[in-house]
Amino acid sequence: MLEHGGNLRAAARRYGRDDWVDLSTGINPWGYPVPALAPDAWHRLPEPDPALVEAACRYYGAAPMLPVAGTQAAIQALPRLRVPSRVTVSAPSYAEHAHHWSRHGHTLRLSSYAALDSTVDDSDVLVVCNPNNPTGETIPAAQLLDWAARLAQRGGWLVVDEAFGDTVPALSVAGHTHTPGLIVLRSVGKFFGLAGLRLGFVAADESLLRALADLLGPWAVSGPAQSIALAALNDQAWQATTRSLLHMAGRRMDALLAAHGIAAAGTPLFHWWPQDDPAAFHEHLAQRGIWCRLFLDAAYGIRLGLPADEAAWRRLARALDEWRER
Repeated sequence: MLEHGGNLRAAARRYGRDDWVDLSTGINPWGYPVPALAPDAWHRLPEPDPALVEAACRYYGAAPMLPVAGTQAAIQALPRLRVPSRVTVSAPSYAEHAHHWSRHGHTLRLSSYAALDSTVDDSDVLVVCNPNNPTGETIPAAQLLDWAARLAQRGGWLVVDEAFGDTVPALSVAGHTHTPGLIVLRSVGKFFGLAGLRLGFVAADESLLRALADLLGPWAVSGPAQSIALAALNDQAWQATTRSLLHMAGRRMDALLAAHGIAAAGTPLFHWWPQDDPAAFHEHLAQRGIWCRLFLDAAYGIRLGLPADEAAWRRLARALDEWRER
């Protein structure tokens, strides 16, 4: 299994402490307040709820959509829906995409964001994260739609992972997925802070969604997850307030890092930068009870999510002071 953020039990075992400030995931630290659930949400088998799909289509501006048990479920399943293909995955990026497309007989190639356009015409599948995780790079919607059209002419796919797209809705191409060849993945876990639900959505043409649903099988999303997500997707007031809050917190993180000589990129939910000896920086923060995301491969550097409260912001500021003064 690939390593990801949020592994606080491993941190606790390694460092012998449990008072962590967890900045390792990029998940909204002020998650949606979970409502009380009807008793039958736990008792009944979780048949699909059309109201959930309708709410998702409104929120993401797409139709049709398929609920899945987190976008990870779709990332693992989509490579099984194609015959062996030439697949290009943007890099550095969310590592699960390349990991699963490298299996099932596909020929995998990794490409920098700057070189992606030159790969379209000799690829059958192109996979990008927009915004990118972990670097925060973005691709304009018009560029993505051009790539999707070029790929679709040959029966190809453009897969766009918009897991961190809620704070920059203008980047989304989910509204164009009714045509074949364009597949968009959306996550409830990041912006809504509900990663434990394991719920996401796939936007694509109906024939592909039917094939994906058949592959994933019945009861793919739990009843409680459907009920909670329905409330969150319909709560426009919470969404607007939270989007503003996250942008303010993102600017605060920009300023804090810049004050310590760190030029970071990213989104309101996370910041990433290339770091000399990132393992030493990671260790420095860990010794002070701050768990960040360490990258030692193509995205050689550090990623920080948002602190949840003022005490966490102060701890991070002290740690950055001490790193600068060492």
